[in-house]
Amino acid sequence: MNVIIVTACPSGMATTFLAARRLEQAARRHGWNPVIDMHSELEAGITLSESQLDAAELVIVAASPVASAGLERFVGMQVHVASIEEALPDPEAFLAMAESRARRLESADLGSTDLTKSGLSSAVPENVGTTTQTAAKSVPSIVAVTACPTGVAHTFMAAEALSEAGRALGYPTRVETQGSVGAQDALTEQEIADADVVILACDIEVDPTRFAGKRVWRTSTSTALKKPRDTIEEAFEGAQVQPAGGEKQGSGQQQGEKRGPYKHLLTGVSFMLPMVVAGGLMIALSFIFGIKAFEEEGTLAAALMQIGGGAAFKLMIPVLAGYIAYSIADRPGITPGMIGGLLASTLDAGFLGGIIAGFLAGYTALGLSRYVKLPQSIESLKPILIIPLVASLITGLVMIYVVGTPVAGLMSALTNYLESMGSANAVLLGILLGAMMCFDLGGPVNKAAYAFGVGLLASETYAPMAAIMAAGMVPALGMGLASFIARNKFAVPEREAGKASFVLGLCFISEGAIPFAAKDPLRVIPSCMAGGAVTGALSMLVGAKLVAPHGGLFVLLIPNAINVPLLYLGAIVAGTLITGIGYAMLKKGAQQVETAAVS
Repeated sequence: MNVIIVTACPSGMATTFLAARRLEQAARRHGWNPVIDMHSELEAGITLSESQLDAAELVIVAASPVASAGLERFVGMQVHVASIEEALPDPEAFLAMAESRARRLESADLGSTDLTKSGLSSAVPENVGTTTQTAAKSVPSIVAVTACPTGVAHTFMAAEALSEAGRALGYPTRVETQGSVGAQDALTEQEIADADVVILACDIEVDPTRFAGKRVWRTSTSTALKKPRDTIEEAFEGAQVQPAGGEKQGSGQQQGEKRGPYKHLLTGVSFMLPMVVAGGLMIALSFIFGIKAFEEEGTLAAALMQIGGGAAFKLMIPVLAGYIAYSIADRPGITPGMIGGLLASTLDAGFLGGIIAGFLAGYTALGLSRYVKLPQSIESLKPILIIPLVASLITGLVMIYVVGTPVAGLMSALTNYLESMGSANAVLLGILLGAMMCFDLGGPVNKAAYAFGVGLLASETYAPMAAIMAAGMVPALGMGLASFIARNKFAVPEREAGKASFVLGLCFISEGAIPFAAKDPLRVIPSCMAGGAVTGALSMLVGAKLVAPHGGLFVLLIPNAINVPLLYLGAIVAGTLITGIGYAMLKKGAQQVETAAVS
């Protein structure tokens, strides 16, 4: 079938071009013969020939509010008009809908200043897109919160996916991101009150008290990112009313939600991570003045070391334990969790002791809250007096008399083993950690390896962290390299995504490779793991030690932050070349990688 596809948006730049290319690719997969007409502020649309107009069996216009000049060319033809946001998330479904909903364009339809609100809007079903203010009021609205452990990539990619899918389905959608810099685009009380459903796409625990009385659907950032439409549909069907006081809904686990110990651990790591990053960078800054400069009291180097190593790193284990307990038992778990974490640090039980203290405090506080019944006259004292007191007492005694000494011995043995490893064992550990970092690009395996490296920083064991960060940069860097050296195998939008991926890789954001892995996992994932394993092995082999747990290559700008910067950089380059060249050779030119939708 011959089809004309017209795209336009207010800026007339990236979105117009991306929509045109994605719709063109989808049309060709349908077996259609598309002609593309892009409109922008920078460039006029192409001039369609009479033969192209005569041959066209369908005209599809995907436009944000723009003047309708030029539609007169299509009078008497089958035309479908929709907003450009509807076309981006799922172009194939959009084309199928356009084919079924198109109708004959009449002269009376012309003259509107907004194509999507012209008489052609009758071609769009009521549950797709917003047409008039009255209709918008009857359309269900959505508010959502996204949050991942590191609060960098998955948080914002999931938010974008939900926003685009919501608009495509015709539901007004507002998303709050709770990333590493705190809440952004925070939901207002009025928006929450007006919402028909709340989606919490979170891998960590977030405070649900403000959603009391609303229908809430819980899922993971990964599910929201990969299946945003399904997530929204499941939310409307299965969301449950959030009880007052922040308690979880009691009818079991919702699809896609990560529950249990893993989620509690990630919550603790999420809150601990800024503390570790800040402390690590402070320590690295103190090294600018010399590795031993901090030993001279009264100097700036000594002050920086006191802030980073003396304060931030001492707080990391209490914060880890406190927020593990918070994830389990809500606010009553914070006090016993932090007390247990501080005891773990004092007893030299390290991050393993902190994890044990967090779970012990959390489940103790939760048990006291659920199963200890008190007279109504003193029930109100439970959360502020009885639970913190009893849970702290139990946690503290167990840590001192039961857990502390053996876990401290285990941590000491682990630290000594890591420091005294021979080259062969170091390389094997580097291969394991590097492959884990590249296996699921920010997923559970990646986070487990990262948490292991971060936890060892408190024991002044820096080599695993170096291997982990180096390997974590490889997937995104490798995909950027592949899109450059094998340009003929990548469409223009894919090459643009490769540039963005390369920049994200420099910043130690593995998720830059997700758009490639989502479409071609059987080639992308092995390529990334091979490069990551080599990088991790080389990093351990050359004895690289990294103080700061984040920052990517930019950490190399801090003198002495990494002990062997050139060799470390060489390890990253080697892994990037293996991944980039490997995927460039494996990728089939006919198989296109679809980039994530942008607006």
